[in-house]
Amino acid sequence: MTLRRVLIANRGEIAVRIIRACRESRIEAIAVYSDADEKSLHARLADRAIRIGPPAPGESYLSIPRLIEAAQSTQADAIHPGYGFLSERAAFARACEEAGIVFIGPPAAVIEKMGSKIAARELMQSAGVPVVPGQTPADQTDEGVLAAAKAIGYPVLVKASAGGGGKGMRALAGEAGAREAVQSARRESAAAFGDGTLYVERLVQRPRHVEIQVLADNHGHVVHLFERECSLQRRHQKVIEETPSVAIDDSVRARMGDAAVAAARACGYRNAGTIEFLVEGSGKHARFYFLEMNTRLQVEHPVTEEVVGVDLVRAQLAVAAGAPLPWTQTELGQRGHAIECRVYAEDPANGFLPQAGRLLLYREPSGPGIRVDSGFVEGDTIAVSYDPLIAKLVASAETRTAAIERASAALRAFPVLGIRTNIAFLLRLLEDPAFRRGDVHTGYIDEHLAALNRDEPPALEAVAAAALASHTQAVAIAPAAGSSRPDPWSQLGGWGR
Repeated sequence: MTLRRVLIANRGEIAVRIIRACRESRIEAIAVYSDADEKSLHARLADRAIRIGPPAPGESYLSIPRLIEAAQSTQADAIHPGYGFLSERAAFARACEEAGIVFIGPPAAVIEKMGSKIAARELMQSAGVPVVPGQTPADQTDEGVLAAAKAIGYPVLVKASAGGGGKGMRALAGEAGAREAVQSARRESAAAFGDGTLYVERLVQRPRHVEIQVLADNHGHVVHLFERECSLQRRHQKVIEETPSVAIDDSVRARMGDAAVAAARACGYRNAGTIEFLVEGSGKHARFYFLEMNTRLQVEHPVTEEVVGVDLVRAQLAVAAGAPLPWTQTELGQRGHAIECRVYAEDPANGFLPQAGRLLLYREPSGPGIRVDSGFVEGDTIAVSYDPLIAKLVASAETRTAAIERASAALRAFPVLGIRTNIAFLLRLLEDPAFRRGDVHTGYIDEHLAALNRDEPPALEAVAAAALASHTQAVAIAPAAGSSRPDPWSQLGGWGR
Protein backbone atom coordinates (compact mmCIF):
# COMPACT_ATOMS: atom_id res chain seq x y z
CA MET A 1 0.00 0.00 0.00
CA THR A 2 0.96 3.66 -0.23
CA LEU A 3 0.90 5.88 2.83
CA ARG A 4 -0.36 9.29 1.77
CA ARG A 5 -1.11 10.86 5.13
CA VAL A 6 0.22 10.04 8.63
CA LEU A 7 -1.16 11.41 11.88
CA ILE A 8 1.51 11.82 14.57
CA ALA A 9 0.04 11.03 17.99
CA ASN A 10 2.75 12.83 19.94
CA ARG A 11 4.43 16.18 20.52
CA GLY A 12 7.84 17.84 20.96
CA GLU A 13 11.06 16.61 19.43
CA ILE A 14 9.81 13.18 18.38
CA ALA A 15 6.87 14.74 16.52
CA VAL A 16 9.30 17.04 14.68
CA ARG A 17 11.52 14.04 13.91
CA ILE A 18 8.61 12.12 12.40
CA ILE A 19 7.45 15.15 10.40
CA ARG A 20 10.92 15.34 8.88
CA ALA A 21 10.82 11.67 7.85
CA CYS A 22 7.34 12.10 6.37
CA ARG A 23 8.50 15.07 4.28
CA GLU A 24 11.46 13.11 2.96
CA SER A 25 9.09 10.23 2.10
CA ARG A 26 6.60 12.62 0.42
CA ILE A 27 3.94 11.75 3.01
CA GLU A 28 1.61 14.42 4.38
CA ALA A 29 2.21 14.90 8.13
CA ILE A 30 -0.74 15.65 10.41
CA ALA A 31 0.11 16.97 13.88
CA VAL A 32 -2.12 16.96 16.93
CA TYR A 33 -1.85 19.48 19.73
CA SER A 34 -3.35 20.32 23.09
CA ASP A 35 -4.21 23.87 24.10
CA ALA A 36 -0.77 24.14 25.72
CA ASP A 37 0.87 23.29 22.39
CA GLU A 38 -1.22 25.43 20.05
CA LYS A 39 1.84 27.48 19.02
CA SER A 40 4.35 24.65 19.37
CA LEU A 41 6.99 23.90 16.76
CA HIS A 42 5.57 20.52 15.79
CA ALA A 43 2.14 22.07 15.17
CA ARG A 44 3.70 24.82 13.04
CA LEU A 45 5.86 22.47 10.98
CA ALA A 46 3.20 19.91 10.08
CA ASP A 47 1.19 20.09 6.87
CA ARG A 48 -1.90 20.26 9.05
CA ALA A 49 -2.51 20.45 12.80
CA ILE A 50 -5.60 19.33 14.74
CA ARG A 51 -6.57 20.35 18.28
CA ILE A 52 -7.32 17.34 20.48
CA GLY A 53 -8.09 18.87 23.87
CA PRO A 54 -6.89 20.71 26.98
CA PRO A 55 -3.32 20.47 28.36
CA ALA A 56 -3.96 17.49 30.66
CA PRO A 57 -2.52 14.43 28.82
CA GLY A 58 -5.51 12.29 29.79
CA GLU A 59 -7.76 14.63 27.85
CA SER A 60 -5.49 15.04 24.83
CA TYR A 61 -2.38 12.96 24.01
CA LEU A 62 -3.63 9.98 26.05
CA SER A 63 -7.20 10.09 24.74
CA ILE A 64 -7.61 7.21 22.30
CA PRO A 65 -11.10 8.33 21.08
CA ARG A 66 -9.88 11.86 20.31
CA LEU A 67 -6.83 10.63 18.43
CA ILE A 68 -8.85 8.15 16.37
CA GLU A 69 -11.39 10.88 15.61
CA ALA A 70 -8.58 13.22 14.51
CA ALA A 71 -7.17 10.55 12.20
CA GLN A 72 -10.57 9.83 10.69
CA SER A 73 -11.46 13.48 10.22
CA THR A 74 -8.21 14.09 8.31
CA GLN A 75 -8.46 10.78 6.39
CA ALA A 76 -5.06 9.67 7.70
CA ASP A 77 -3.88 6.30 6.43
CA ALA A 78 -1.73 5.63 9.48
CA ILE A 79 -0.85 6.79 12.98
CA HIS A 80 2.71 7.02 14.30
CA PRO A 81 2.70 6.97 18.13
CA GLY A 82 6.31 8.13 18.64
CA TYR A 83 7.51 7.13 22.11
CA GLY A 84 5.84 7.59 25.49
CA PHE A 85 2.14 8.46 25.76
CA LEU A 86 0.21 5.67 23.96
CA SER A 87 3.11 4.13 22.05
CA GLU A 88 3.08 0.87 24.04
CA ARG A 89 -0.64 0.65 24.75
CA ALA A 90 -2.16 -2.41 23.11
CA ALA A 91 -5.58 -0.76 23.36
CA PHE A 92 -4.41 2.07 21.10
CA ALA A 93 -2.96 -0.28 18.49
CA ARG A 94 -6.16 -2.31 18.59
CA ALA A 95 -8.33 0.81 18.21
CA CYS A 96 -6.32 1.72 15.10
CA GLU A 97 -6.76 -1.77 13.69
CA GLU A 98 -10.52 -1.68 14.32
CA ALA A 99 -10.79 1.74 12.65
CA GLY A 100 -8.90 0.52 9.57
CA ILE A 101 -5.92 2.76 10.32
CA VAL A 102 -2.36 1.45 10.07
CA PHE A 103 -0.58 1.53 13.43
CA ILE A 104 3.10 2.25 12.82
CA GLY A 105 4.38 -0.29 15.28
CA PRO A 106 3.79 -3.93 16.19
CA PRO A 107 0.35 -5.62 16.33
CA ALA A 108 -1.71 -5.12 19.49
CA ALA A 109 -1.29 -8.77 20.46
CA VAL A 110 2.50 -8.41 20.43
CA ILE A 111 2.41 -5.26 22.58
CA GLU A 112 0.16 -7.10 25.02
CA LYS A 113 2.42 -10.14 25.13
CA MET A 114 5.66 -8.20 25.63
CA GLY A 115 4.09 -5.67 28.00
CA SER A 116 3.89 -8.31 30.72
CA LYS A 117 7.34 -8.93 32.19
CA ILE A 118 6.27 -12.39 33.33
CA ALA A 119 4.84 -13.45 29.96
CA ALA A 120 7.83 -11.92 28.11
CA ARG A 121 10.28 -13.71 30.39
CA GLU A 122 8.60 -17.07 29.80
CA LEU A 123 8.54 -16.49 26.03
CA MET A 124 12.25 -15.60 26.00
CA GLN A 125 13.13 -18.73 27.94
CA SER A 126 11.25 -20.84 25.40
CA ALA A 127 13.17 -19.08 22.58
CA GLY A 128 16.54 -19.79 24.20
CA VAL A 129 17.22 -16.15 25.11
CA PRO A 130 19.16 -15.86 28.42
CA VAL A 131 17.16 -14.48 31.34
CA VAL A 132 18.18 -13.51 34.86
CA PRO A 133 17.58 -16.45 37.23
CA GLY A 134 14.29 -15.84 38.99
CA GLN A 135 10.75 -16.94 39.78
CA THR A 136 7.20 -15.78 39.29
CA PRO A 137 5.56 -17.04 42.49
CA ALA A 138 2.13 -18.57 41.98
CA ASP A 139 1.41 -17.45 45.53
CA GLN A 140 1.38 -13.66 45.25
CA THR A 141 0.94 -13.07 48.98
CA ASP A 142 3.78 -11.51 50.98
CA GLU A 143 4.76 -14.98 52.16
CA GLY A 144 4.81 -16.37 48.61
CA VAL A 145 7.00 -13.56 47.27
CA LEU A 146 9.38 -13.79 50.26
CA ALA A 147 9.64 -17.56 49.84
CA ALA A 148 10.67 -17.04 46.21
CA ALA A 149 13.28 -14.49 47.29
CA LYS A 150 14.73 -16.95 49.82
CA ALA A 151 14.81 -19.76 47.24
CA ILE A 152 16.70 -17.61 44.72
CA GLY A 153 19.05 -16.24 47.38
CA TYR A 154 19.57 -12.66 48.49
CA PRO A 155 20.18 -10.05 47.17
CA VAL A 156 17.14 -10.10 44.89
CA LEU A 157 15.05 -7.65 42.91
CA VAL A 158 11.26 -7.60 43.30
CA LYS A 159 9.70 -6.17 40.16
CA ALA A 160 6.23 -5.30 38.88
CA SER A 161 5.12 -7.56 36.06
CA ALA A 162 3.35 -4.77 34.19
CA GLY A 163 5.82 -2.04 35.05
CA GLY A 164 8.63 0.06 33.71
CA GLY A 165 10.67 3.11 34.60
CA GLY A 166 11.60 1.67 38.00
CA LYS A 167 8.03 1.78 39.35
CA GLY A 168 7.08 -1.21 41.48
CA MET A 169 10.73 -2.22 41.82
CA ARG A 170 12.55 -2.87 45.10
CA ALA A 171 15.97 -4.34 45.88
CA LEU A 172 16.06 -6.71 48.86
CA ALA A 173 19.47 -7.19 50.48
CA GLY A 174 18.16 -9.67 53.04
CA GLU A 175 15.18 -10.59 55.19
CA ALA A 176 15.35 -7.41 57.26
CA GLY A 177 12.72 -5.01 55.93
CA ALA A 178 11.85 -7.38 53.06
CA ARG A 179 8.15 -7.68 53.87
CA GLU A 180 7.68 -3.91 53.93
CA ALA A 181 9.56 -3.58 50.62
CA VAL A 182 7.35 -6.22 48.96
CA GLN A 183 4.19 -4.47 50.18
CA SER A 184 5.51 -1.12 48.95
CA ALA A 185 6.35 -2.56 45.51
CA ARG A 186 2.89 -4.10 45.21
CA ARG A 187 1.13 -0.86 46.16
CA GLU A 188 3.19 1.19 43.74
CA SER A 189 2.68 -1.31 40.93
CA ALA A 190 -1.09 -1.42 41.47
CA ALA A 191 -1.31 2.38 41.57
CA ALA A 192 0.86 2.93 38.47
CA PHE A 193 -0.27 0.05 36.26
CA GLY A 194 -3.49 -1.31 37.76
CA ASP A 195 -1.72 -4.63 38.38
CA GLY A 196 0.08 -5.60 41.59
CA THR A 197 1.59 -8.85 40.26
CA LEU A 198 5.25 -9.24 41.24
CA TYR A 199 8.12 -11.45 40.21
CA VAL A 200 11.50 -12.01 41.80
CA GLU A 201 14.92 -12.31 40.19
CA ARG A 202 18.53 -12.42 41.25
CA LEU A 203 19.96 -8.95 41.69
CA VAL A 204 22.76 -8.50 39.16
CA GLN A 205 25.35 -6.42 40.97
CA ARG A 206 26.49 -3.22 39.22
CA PRO A 207 25.11 -4.26 35.80
CA ARG A 208 25.36 -2.41 32.53
CA HIS A 209 22.31 -1.72 30.40
CA VAL A 210 22.93 -2.66 26.77
CA GLU A 211 20.09 -2.86 24.27
CA ILE A 212 19.79 -4.16 20.72
CA GLN A 213 17.77 -2.37 18.03
CA VAL A 214 15.66 -4.72 15.89
CA LEU A 215 13.56 -4.15 12.80
CA ALA A 216 11.09 -6.64 11.31
CA ASP A 217 8.91 -6.46 8.20
CA ASN A 218 5.73 -8.27 7.14
CA HIS A 219 7.64 -10.71 4.94
CA GLY A 220 9.42 -12.73 7.61
CA HIS A 221 12.64 -10.70 7.63
CA VAL A 222 14.17 -9.64 10.96
CA VAL A 223 17.50 -7.85 11.45
CA HIS A 224 19.30 -6.22 14.33
CA LEU A 225 21.09 -2.89 14.04
CA PHE A 226 23.62 -3.56 16.81
CA GLU A 227 23.73 -2.26 20.36
CA ARG A 228 23.35 0.89 22.40
CA GLU A 229 25.00 1.36 25.79
CA CYS A 230 22.51 3.03 28.16
CA SER A 231 24.11 2.48 31.57
CA LEU A 232 24.27 6.14 32.60
CA GLN A 233 20.88 6.46 34.25
CA ARG A 234 19.34 8.43 37.07
CA ARG A 235 16.56 6.64 38.93
CA HIS A 236 16.20 4.18 36.04
CA GLN A 237 15.89 6.99 33.46
CA LYS A 238 18.59 7.18 30.78
CA VAL A 239 20.75 10.31 30.62
CA ILE A 240 23.56 9.55 28.13
CA GLU A 241 23.56 6.78 25.51
CA GLU A 242 26.22 5.65 23.07
CA THR A 243 27.17 3.07 20.49
CA PRO A 244 29.18 0.88 20.20
CA SER A 245 29.34 -0.31 23.82
CA VAL A 246 32.80 -0.51 25.36
CA ALA A 247 31.62 -3.37 27.59
CA ILE A 248 31.41 -6.12 24.98
CA ASP A 249 33.63 -7.57 22.29
CA ASP A 250 32.62 -8.69 18.80
CA SER A 251 31.79 -12.26 19.87
CA VAL A 252 29.41 -11.10 22.60
CA ARG A 253 27.98 -8.47 20.25
CA ALA A 254 27.17 -11.17 17.70
CA ARG A 255 25.54 -13.42 20.31
CA MET A 256 23.44 -10.54 21.65
CA GLY A 257 22.34 -9.65 18.14
CA ASP A 258 21.32 -13.25 17.45
CA ALA A 259 19.42 -13.38 20.75
CA ALA A 260 17.57 -10.16 19.92
CA VAL A 261 16.53 -11.47 16.51
CA ALA A 262 15.37 -14.73 18.13
CA ALA A 263 13.36 -12.70 20.66
CA ALA A 264 11.68 -10.66 17.90
CA ARG A 265 10.83 -13.79 15.91
CA ALA A 266 9.47 -15.55 19.00
CA CYS A 267 6.84 -12.87 19.59
CA GLY A 268 5.97 -12.32 15.91
CA TYR A 269 7.34 -8.79 15.99
CA ARG A 270 6.78 -6.15 13.28
CA ASN A 271 8.36 -2.70 12.77
CA ALA A 272 11.05 -1.17 15.02
CA GLY A 273 11.65 -2.39 18.57
CA THR A 274 14.38 -2.81 21.15
CA ILE A 275 15.50 -5.78 23.22
CA GLU A 276 17.04 -4.58 26.49
CA PHE A 277 19.68 -6.66 28.28
CA LEU A 278 21.51 -6.49 31.58
CA VAL A 279 25.21 -7.16 31.09
CA GLU A 280 27.39 -8.61 33.83
CA GLY A 281 31.16 -8.40 33.42
CA SER A 282 32.89 -7.10 30.31
CA GLY A 283 34.77 -8.10 27.18
CA LYS A 284 34.59 -11.68 25.95
CA HIS A 285 33.58 -12.82 29.45
CA ALA A 286 30.47 -10.60 29.60
CA ARG A 287 27.21 -12.38 30.36
CA PHE A 288 23.92 -10.89 29.21
CA TYR A 289 20.32 -11.43 30.33
CA PHE A 290 17.01 -10.38 28.78
CA LEU A 291 15.48 -7.45 30.66
CA GLU A 292 12.48 -6.37 28.60
CA MET A 293 11.32 -5.42 25.12
CA ASN A 294 10.35 -1.89 24.17
CA THR A 295 7.70 -2.24 21.48
CA ARG A 296 8.30 1.20 19.98
CA LEU A 297 10.90 3.63 18.73
CA GLN A 298 13.40 4.54 21.45
CA VAL A 299 14.38 8.06 22.54
CA GLU A 300 18.01 7.14 21.81
CA HIS A 301 17.47 5.85 18.27
CA PRO A 302 19.65 8.64 16.71
CA VAL A 303 22.93 7.10 17.89
CA THR A 304 22.11 3.95 15.95
CA GLU A 305 21.22 6.01 12.88
CA GLU A 306 24.54 7.86 13.02
CA VAL A 307 26.71 4.74 13.34
CA VAL A 308 24.76 2.25 11.21
CA GLY A 309 23.68 4.75 8.55
CA VAL A 310 19.99 3.84 8.57
CA ASP A 311 17.04 6.23 8.99
CA LEU A 312 14.91 4.25 11.44
CA VAL A 313 11.81 6.43 11.15
CA ARG A 314 11.75 6.23 7.37
CA ALA A 315 12.25 2.48 7.73
CA GLN A 316 9.25 2.39 10.07
CA LEU A 317 7.12 4.18 7.49
CA ALA A 318 8.24 1.82 4.72
CA VAL A 319 7.59 -1.32 6.76
CA ALA A 320 4.16 -0.02 7.79
CA ALA A 321 3.36 0.45 4.10
CA GLY A 322 4.20 -3.20 3.49
CA ALA A 323 7.67 -2.85 1.97
CA PRO A 324 10.29 -5.52 2.70
CA LEU A 325 13.49 -4.60 4.53
CA PRO A 326 15.97 -3.33 1.93
CA TRP A 327 19.05 -4.95 3.51
CA THR A 328 20.14 -8.28 4.93
CA GLN A 329 22.01 -8.67 8.21
CA THR A 330 25.37 -9.02 6.47
CA GLU A 331 24.85 -5.68 4.71
CA LEU A 332 24.56 -3.81 8.02
CA GLY A 333 27.58 -2.65 10.01
CA GLN A 334 28.87 -0.07 12.47
CA ARG A 335 31.21 2.78 11.66
CA GLY A 336 32.63 5.23 14.18
CA HIS A 337 31.07 6.16 17.51
CA ALA A 338 28.05 8.23 18.55
CA ILE A 339 26.96 9.67 21.89
CA GLU A 340 23.58 11.15 22.78
CA CYS A 341 23.07 13.63 25.64
CA ARG A 342 19.50 14.31 26.77
CA VAL A 343 19.05 18.02 27.47
CA TYR A 344 16.27 18.53 29.99
CA ALA A 345 14.50 21.55 31.46
CA GLU A 346 15.34 20.63 35.02
CA ASP A 347 17.36 21.89 37.98
CA PRO A 348 19.98 19.30 39.00
CA ALA A 349 20.88 21.33 42.11
CA ASN A 350 17.28 21.12 43.30
CA GLY A 351 16.60 17.42 42.99
CA PHE A 352 16.30 17.64 39.19
CA LEU A 353 13.04 19.54 39.61
CA PRO A 354 11.35 19.98 36.20
CA GLN A 355 11.31 23.55 34.90
CA ALA A 356 8.75 25.44 32.87
CA GLY A 357 8.93 28.80 31.17
CA ARG A 358 9.88 30.67 28.02
CA LEU A 359 13.14 30.07 26.19
CA LEU A 360 14.43 33.64 26.22
CA LEU A 361 17.65 32.46 24.59
CA TYR A 362 18.10 29.12 22.87
CA ARG A 363 20.98 28.56 20.45
CA GLU A 364 21.66 25.02 19.24
CA PRO A 365 25.26 24.10 18.41
CA SER A 366 26.23 22.92 14.94
CA GLY A 367 29.24 21.67 13.05
CA PRO A 368 30.71 18.42 11.71
CA GLY A 369 29.32 15.38 13.50
CA ILE A 370 26.77 17.35 15.54
CA ARG A 371 23.05 16.61 15.37
CA VAL A 372 20.37 18.20 17.56
CA ASP A 373 16.88 16.72 17.62
CA SER A 374 14.61 19.28 19.29
CA GLY A 375 11.00 20.32 19.50
CA PHE A 376 11.67 23.95 20.36
CA VAL A 377 13.15 27.17 19.02
CA GLU A 378 14.00 30.42 20.77
CA GLY A 379 10.89 32.11 22.14
CA ASP A 380 8.94 28.88 22.63
CA THR A 381 7.53 27.93 26.02
CA ILE A 382 8.31 24.74 27.94
CA ALA A 383 4.94 23.59 29.29
CA VAL A 384 4.51 22.30 32.82
CA SER A 385 2.19 19.47 31.74
CA TYR A 386 4.69 17.30 29.87
CA ASP A 387 8.07 15.59 29.96
CA PRO A 388 10.81 18.26 30.30
CA LEU A 389 13.01 16.95 27.46
CA ILE A 390 14.15 19.93 25.37
CA ALA A 391 16.56 18.34 22.92
CA LYS A 392 18.85 15.43 22.20
CA LEU A 393 22.38 16.39 21.28
CA VAL A 394 24.16 13.68 19.30
CA ALA A 395 27.87 13.78 18.55
CA SER A 396 29.50 11.30 16.19
CA ALA A 397 33.13 10.78 15.25
CA GLU A 398 35.57 8.07 14.17
CA THR A 399 36.51 7.17 17.78
CA ARG A 400 34.82 7.24 21.18
CA THR A 401 37.32 9.77 22.53
CA ALA A 402 36.70 12.10 19.61
CA ALA A 403 32.93 11.73 19.99
CA ILE A 404 33.14 12.61 23.71
CA GLU A 405 35.25 15.70 22.99
CA ARG A 406 32.87 16.75 20.23
CA ALA A 407 29.85 16.33 22.50
CA SER A 408 31.55 18.29 25.27
CA ALA A 409 32.45 21.16 22.93
CA ALA A 410 28.90 21.23 21.55
CA LEU A 411 27.33 21.38 25.01
CA ARG A 412 29.58 24.32 25.89
CA ALA A 413 28.23 26.07 22.81
CA PHE A 414 24.58 25.42 23.73
CA PRO A 415 23.40 28.48 25.71
CA VAL A 416 19.88 28.42 27.13
CA LEU A 417 18.39 31.26 29.17
CA GLY A 418 14.94 31.62 30.71
CA ILE A 419 14.90 28.22 32.42
CA ARG A 420 17.42 25.99 34.15
CA THR A 421 18.76 22.97 32.27
CA ASN A 422 20.99 19.98 32.97
CA ILE A 423 23.66 20.99 30.44
CA ALA A 424 26.32 21.63 33.10
CA PHE A 425 25.48 18.26 34.68
CA LEU A 426 25.92 16.53 31.30
CA LEU A 427 29.30 18.22 30.88
CA ARG A 428 30.47 16.87 34.22
CA LEU A 429 29.37 13.38 33.21
CA LEU A 430 31.33 13.58 29.95
CA GLU A 431 34.41 14.78 31.84
CA ASP A 432 34.11 12.16 34.60
CA PRO A 433 37.21 9.88 34.62
CA ALA A 434 35.18 6.70 35.13
CA PHE A 435 32.95 7.52 32.15
CA ARG A 436 36.01 8.29 30.05
CA ARG A 437 37.34 4.81 30.93
CA GLY A 438 33.98 3.25 30.19
CA ASP A 439 33.83 2.01 33.79
CA VAL A 440 30.19 2.74 34.68
CA HIS A 441 27.04 0.82 35.59
CA THR A 442 23.33 1.56 35.95
CA GLY A 443 23.73 2.88 39.50
CA TYR A 444 26.80 5.02 38.82
CA ILE A 445 25.08 8.42 38.73
CA ASP A 446 23.05 7.78 41.87
CA GLU A 447 26.19 6.59 43.70
CA HIS A 448 28.23 9.66 42.69
CA LEU A 449 25.50 12.28 42.54
CA ALA A 450 27.03 14.63 45.11
CA ALA A 451 30.34 14.84 43.21
CA LEU A 452 28.60 15.22 39.85
CA ASN A 453 26.26 17.94 41.09
CA ARG A 454 28.80 20.59 42.02
CA ASP A 455 28.65 24.22 40.85
CA GLU A 456 28.14 25.05 37.18
CA PRO A 457 31.38 25.55 35.21
CA PRO A 458 32.20 29.26 34.70
CA ALA A 459 32.97 28.56 31.02
CA LEU A 460 29.36 27.63 30.38
CA GLU A 461 28.14 30.80 32.07
CA ALA A 462 30.49 32.79 29.85
CA VAL A 463 29.01 31.20 26.73
CA ALA A 464 25.49 32.12 27.87
CA ALA A 465 26.56 35.70 28.65
CA ALA A 466 28.20 36.09 25.26
CA ALA A 467 25.16 34.65 23.52
CA LEU A 468 22.89 37.00 25.47
CA ALA A 469 24.95 39.97 24.33
CA SER A 470 24.63 38.75 20.74
CA HIS A 471 20.91 38.28 21.26
CA THR A 472 20.54 41.85 22.57
CA GLN A 473 22.26 43.23 19.47
CA ALA A 474 20.04 41.12 17.23
CA VAL A 475 16.91 42.46 18.94
CA ALA A 476 18.11 46.02 18.31
CA ILE A 477 18.12 45.42 14.55
CA ALA A 478 15.10 43.09 14.43
CA PRO A 479 12.45 43.72 11.74
CA ALA A 480 9.73 46.15 12.64
CA ALA A 481 6.43 44.95 14.05
CA GLY A 482 4.16 43.58 11.38
CA SER A 483 6.94 41.87 9.43
CA SER A 484 6.08 38.42 8.20
CA ARG A 485 6.98 35.55 10.52
CA PRO A 486 9.93 33.42 9.30
CA ASP A 487 9.35 29.91 8.07
CA PRO A 488 9.82 27.65 11.13
CA TRP A 489 11.90 25.23 9.05
CA SER A 490 14.48 27.98 8.62
CA GLN A 491 14.88 28.08 12.42
CA LEU A 492 16.01 24.45 12.40
CA GLY A 493 19.27 25.04 10.55
CA GLY A 494 19.73 22.61 7.69
CA TRP A 495 16.57 20.59 8.37
CA GLY A 496 14.31 22.69 6.21
CA ARG A 497 16.73 23.51 3.42
